[in-house]
Amino acid sequence: MATFLYRLGRLAFRRRRLVTLLWIVVLAGLGLGAVNTSGNAIDTFTVPGSQSQQALDLLGKEFPQASASGAGARVVFQTADGKKMTSGSAKTEVDALVAELKTAPQVASVSNPYVSGTVSKDGTIAYTQVTYKVAQADVSEAAKDALHKVADEGDKAGLTVNVGGTAVKEKATTGPTELIGIAVAAVVLVITFGSLAAGGLPLLTAIFGVAMAMLSITIATHLWNLSSSAPTLALMLGLAVAIDYALFIVSRYRNELKDGQDPEEAVGRALGTAGSAVVFAGLTVIIALTLLPAMLGFAGKRITKGRLKTGRMRRLERGEGESMGVRWGRFVTRNPVKMLAVSVVGLLALAVPALSLETAMPDDSVAAPGSSARVAYDTVTKGFGAGYNGPLTVVVDARGSGNAKTAAADAVTLLGTTDDVASVSPAQFNASGDVALIRAVPKSSPNSQETIDLVSGIRDHGTAFTKDTGADMMVTGTTALNIDVATKLSDALVPYLAVVVGLALVLLLLVFRSLLVPLKAVVGFLLSLCATLGVVVAVFQWGWLAGALGVDQSAPITSILPIFLVGVVFGLAMDYEVFLVTRMREAHVHGAEPTEAVVAGFRHSARVVTAAAIIMISVFGGFLLDDVLLVKSIGLGLASAVLFDAFVVRMTLVPAVMTLLGRRAWALPKWLDRFLPNVDVEGEKLRHALAEQQDADLESDGRHESLTPASPGRS
Repeated sequence: MATFLYRLGRLAFRRRRLVTLLWIVVLAGLGLGAVNTSGNAIDTFTVPGSQSQQALDLLGKEFPQASASGAGARVVFQTADGKKMTSGSAKTEVDALVAELKTAPQVASVSNPYVSGTVSKDGTIAYTQVTYKVAQADVSEAAKDALHKVADEGDKAGLTVNVGGTAVKEKATTGPTELIGIAVAAVVLVITFGSLAAGGLPLLTAIFGVAMAMLSITIATHLWNLSSSAPTLALMLGLAVAIDYALFIVSRYRNELKDGQDPEEAVGRALGTAGSAVVFAGLTVIIALTLLPAMLGFAGKRITKGRLKTGRMRRLERGEGESMGVRWGRFVTRNPVKMLAVSVVGLLALAVPALSLETAMPDDSVAAPGSSARVAYDTVTKGFGAGYNGPLTVVVDARGSGNAKTAAADAVTLLGTTDDVASVSPAQFNASGDVALIRAVPKSSPNSQETIDLVSGIRDHGTAFTKDTGADMMVTGTTALNIDVATKLSDALVPYLAVVVGLALVLLLLVFRSLLVPLKAVVGFLLSLCATLGVVVAVFQWGWLAGALGVDQSAPITSILPIFLVGVVFGLAMDYEVFLVTRMREAHVHGAEPTEAVVAGFRHSARVVTAAAIIMISVFGGFLLDDVLLVKSIGLGLASAVLFDAFVVRMTLVPAVMTLLGRRAWALPKWLDRFLPNVDVEGEKLRHALAEQQDADLESDGRHESLTPASPGRS
């Protein structure tokens, strides 16, 4: 691996103009593809094999006019002056708007609030439900414009009109406030290197790579259903990770130049050593391995020069004094037991809130404050009750029953006597009269534990219901489907975590050729993960510091977040583990004593790891300013994860454990040593190969000189 990357780096350096041109061509091609792509991002999910999905599939066959799997919108009307919605002028205006909605593009059905009974008891609020013939991803701009046009017309007529639902789901967007992290990253890079050239290259390649990722996502929406948050997450992760990976390579390149290597050789060695760590920390980071060496080729030796270096930086470069990282490393190695105890106890204390983790799928209740969807949700809650924002669709499949109408009537009776059911609609039958559709409204909000228990309770009654009537009773609808998705994701968390931990052990076993180092790394990862989940729960679920962080209400954690954090925190943890411990192993391989090897790792990597962590925290923290709750929670989660993993686990717990283990940290059974392939992540084989090549070149030069005839006039 190291030799291959060494050659790749030198090739990209020599052919820097061609490599740069090729990447520009690729970027331009992706740009053209994105411009001509009309795909839409979505925020809905399906759970094949679940009861809710089976019921939706049945409704699609038996009630095609209901468009059960189609997108939906809720238009909420409220009198601005406190008048009744049943008054002549208000009713006339609502009837006209409902009639207009029925003629809008892609609309399958529109309920009339005065017929369906969706007028509040005090008469000041009413809503209509719009069902579309197509799924959320296929709702056209014309259909959305028609909804907004109705809302505008209602506002002009003296009503307050707000629209929510999947048909008008707001997309996650990036704004200038979220670019604060980029500005902080630029400052940190310049301070770290004391040079605009060295600080600018990681940022340049990161922006280039992120641009390609964003364009690729736009193209991918034409082929697959992707979440509307995907571009924002790509920006968040892409910037942080790409900057960090480039930072490590640039830092190693500068070190090689200071050791006397010419620029091309320095690029090759930097990629062969630090590049190997990048490959194992992030196997998909191709930009950092080809475009960056080309950019380094343009920079040449200028990257080591900088007028922004402080006097302390210049003294350290001359070998005078010790860096803060080295002093911290020595402090930890002198007090390993105390530092280990403080780190573990602190992380476990932060992890306590994670024991109360509750998950749910996001709905309009967590939409941006003041948005039309959020106001519509709150208005319905005020006028009717929270459950009206998430009615349940109960399907009675009586095709195997002797009397379909009796079975449906029994289902209505059962639902009406069930706790936490506010109202039940009469059964509607399909054309053949053997499948019935019943709508039940919970008393509690869609994401509440009471509604989750209600769905579970109705399903539990299903077995007895089938035995008594011969018909199947299934619960579906958006609320039930979201509950099923949340349950599936929750059930998958532990197996997924087990797979991630298993892969981490195997990967680190290959990288470090040690049993204890991988175990230590995995334990540190689990501590970081638990502490991160604890912080997220404390803020978003318990409401601690919610106001200071711009969180306007407490709510269950978005179901996808724990799994997302497991994957990303694992990647970040392995990044810092590989970059820091690789230098320790490098010193160990060269014969350093265990404690000195730990300090050597800090001498070479502490400053860069610290800078990388600050950059990541800044980029992720900037997304706390986003209005979308999912993006906000991911931003806090990832910023916390980097803080804990970089500064507590890798910079404190790791050196403490490595000091206590001593030489045992690198122990590996002989039979396993023979069995494992040597990936040479620290580039030891590459150094030997280069040294042998240099010796061979010198020997060849010596033979050449001895065979050269003496020039005339000389004996």
